[in-house]
Amino acid sequence: MSNVERRIHRRAPVQVQGFLSGNSHEIEAVTLDLSVGGARFECDLEVYPGKVIRVRLALPGAVEPLSIEAARVQWVGEDTFGVSFQNVRSAELDELEQLIDEYEEAEGTGHA
Repeated sequence: MSNVERRIHRRAPVQVQGFLSGNSHEIEAVTLDLSVGGARFECDLEVYPGKVIRVRLALPGAVEPLSIEAARVQWVGEDTFGVSFQNVRSAELDELEQLIDEYEEAEGTGHA
């Protein structure tokens, strides 16, 4: 099964500042793309497939970063890796969906 077939969420190439925690310290990162189900990060945090990390995203206009307590690393590249969000609360899902909708509207790629 290809990656495209496995993806069930719309993914947008949105760049958002993130803060990732793998163990005891937090490190800055940036998303290269984002969906309600996961993200691709550019970061030098040492991770491996299956590792669960904490993600905080500084969404535009938000007072507090959006916090996702469990994101499972799916794959690792040279300076990038992909995560799937686990057990995300509905309020966070709504914020992610709104950000993706706004991006698609701005790019003229919105779905009818």
